[in-house]
Amino acid sequence: MKLPSPRGPVSDAVIAALVQAPHDFTAGEPDSDDDLHLTLFVLYELHYRGWDGVDDTWEWHPALLGLRARLEARFEATLRELPVPEATDDVPHALIAMTRETGGPSLSGYIRGRATREQFREFATHRSVYHLREADPHTFAIPRLAGPAKAALIEVQIDEYGGGVTHRMHQEMFKDTMTALGLDTTYGAYVDVVPWQTLANNNLMSLFGLHRRLRGALLGHLAAYEMTSTGPNRSYGNGLRRLGGDAAATRFYDEHVEADAVHEQIAAFDMCGSFCAAEPELAADVLFGARCVLTMEDRWAEYVLSRWAAGESSLRS
Repeated sequence: MKLPSPRGPVSDAVIAALVQAPHDFTAGEPDSDDDLHLTLFVLYELHYRGWDGVDDTWEWHPALLGLRARLEARFEATLRELPVPEATDDVPHALIAMTRETGGPSLSGYIRGRATREQFREFATHRSVYHLREADPHTFAIPRLAGPAKAALIEVQIDEYGGGVTHRMHQEMFKDTMTALGLDTTYGAYVDVVPWQTLANNNLMSLFGLHRRLRGALLGHLAAYEMTSTGPNRSYGNGLRRLGGDAAATRFYDEHVEADAVHEQIAAFDMCGSFCAAEPELAADVLFGARCVLTMEDRWAEYVLSRWAAGESSLRS
């Protein structure tokens, strides 16, 4: 993946440093959400597939880790301001209640019935940042769990990775959707054009995934994803069919309608329920992770819909 263009002083300093041999350097404070979240995304990607022309030993360089810790503290502080239900002995049903809350903007409803083909292409462009590495952030939790919670997470992840069959991996299925829409399927091709809200949603997963102390939040994040997937993906698939998408184009969404109807039960009860039974002191973290993703997804959808309502693109020019 090619390094993106900087969006402020901190991302500028980091990107300029990464194209050189690893060395000590300093960076100030981000001057915008764009600068903050692009910098975090660039730093997090070192733990995934890396950047073209960047020395892999940067991954654990003390200068980058110190900077990342400062930026993560700033990001997490904003997340901790979100209202979270009180800890409970019945986390699965608390998750069900949270994911059934209504009132946020219905991006899926708009895409099902009103979106133009160009707007669907924009939607897929936003989502490509995650879907081309779908499931990878949550896999960080596997070695941090044991017993039934670990088994349940692996059961979900096996489906995400297509049972070991390449063309059934959700990452690969999404490439078919992108191809049908005339989009570039290169990993990370659209990092430069998505707004900070999209990067923040991806950074949330990495923040939770790369810190063992936040393993409960990562499970809550995954559970909320799975428990709010079936209806929206049915709408996305139907919206794409309305716009002329064939079976290959909609397979990604249709697969999620079927798979996630099962995953939501596994995630809520077998994964989160078992985890909280084993580590009850982390039950609040599970609910925190779910609240974070639900709120941030709503805010992202509101941003996209507001740009479309104004007759503008939701992407950066």
